Amino acid sequence: MLGLLDRATQLSERRQESSRAEPPSCETALNTTALAAALLFSHGQTTERTVFAAERLGRALGLAVKVLPHWDELIVELDGPPISQVVPAKPLVVDMGRVLAVTTVIDQICDGTLPAGVAQSALESAGRLPPASMPGFTLFAAVGAASLGVLFGTLDTTSLLLIAASAAIGALVRRWLSGLSHNPLTQPLCAAFIAGVVAAAAGYFQLSNATTLVGFCPCMVLVPGPHIFNGAIDLARTRIALGIARLPYAGMIVFLICAGGLFGFTVAGGKLAIAVPSPPVTLIIDVIAAGCAVASFGTFFSMPWRLLPLPIAIGMLAHAARWAVIGAGGSTPMGALVACAIASVLTAPVVDRLHLPFAAVAFSAVVSMMPGLFLFNTAAGLDQLISIGPSAPDALLISIVTSGATAFLIIMAMAFGLILPRVLYERLLSAPA
Repeated sequence: MLGLLDRATQLSERRQESSRAEPPSCETALNTTALAAALLFSHGQTTERTVFAAERLGRALGLAVKVLPHWDELIVELDGPPISQVVPAKPLVVDMGRVLAVTTVIDQICDGTLPAGVAQSALESAGRLPPASMPGFTLFAAVGAASLGVLFGTLDTTSLLLIAASAAIGALVRRWLSGLSHNPLTQPLCAAFIAGVVAAAAGYFQLSNATTLVGFCPCMVLVPGPHIFNGAIDLARTRIALGIARLPYAGMIVFLICAGGLFGFTVAGGKLAIAVPSPPVTLIIDVIAAGCAVASFGTFFSMPWRLLPLPIAIGMLAHAARWAVIGAGGSTPMGALVACAIASVLTAPVVDRLHLPFAAVAFSAVVSMMPGLFLFNTAAGLDQLISIGPSAPDALLISIVTSGATAFLIIMAMAFGLILPRVLYERLLSAPA
């Protein structure tokens, strides 16, 4: 009997030994680490969190690695021997679902709940997660644009329906183009062109008194806010070359949005006019519309549904604070600064625990504060200035300068309000961004 028990014990031990995954080779571990870093970097994670996650994964796989991020590639090298892995990676898209999935795999490997031998395939599966569905993407594009219309002061049903329809058509075209070309610049250009054509048609047939918002709001859902803030964070972290590379990319998208919208408006026979500020909406309408806009942008960035209530609640609270500041006599840049600071303070402690990119979550909460209307008025004023020539009135010049300066101050206030609390939080906890 004892002999049988010993034999059973030996067989059990052999099975356990055979089931244990062998430690990965140095080359395999390096490739796995490089893949994880590339997936995070390419889908919107901040640079510091990408570097931190890759170095943590490397240690779990038995390697001491350093990650050197560049605009179009990542270099992952061993800390010591002259061995490195170069992987192509461009931070062109934002996909919070994939960032969450990749970070979850890294945590499982580091905690020992996922064998290192299947790490590569698990990361590849996480990187292939589908984006938001076509119906959801289209629906929330319409809802987001219409919500921005409400926030900018129009409650006219016809105008809101035109805004929603224009944004929905633009979303369908963007998804169609994404299947034809991987160039990320054609999508905002074509969607903005459609918005311009719809706005010009609305003005020609006198369908709306808010023609400017009909053309402007669908373009607002195209603004690359996470790229702007990731670039600003890189500059604040003294990653100068990478930050400088990110910002022109975001600037190029903004330029193409403006060019596409203006071209579509002009081709369809529209005539640019400086928009007159609309009266502010009530607090309850402002907060509800802000929540709808936040939900839309969270969907654009493929945030899991179960996590959407977080940025929605933060965005609604931030908008309430902005409404209060402006209602008390504060300037628009001051309202944006206070609102973004509140959004950053509330977002900073939770995004790392939820494995979400800070810039995408924070921007989703404050997207409607981007000074797109002031930029539009600046462009419209410049167009009028060119048409009129030297006889242009002084009031037009003052309007152009005022709109441009206000847009610049709002962008600076938003960047400062979002980044400073985040950096201070990390300093206090000695954690990477």
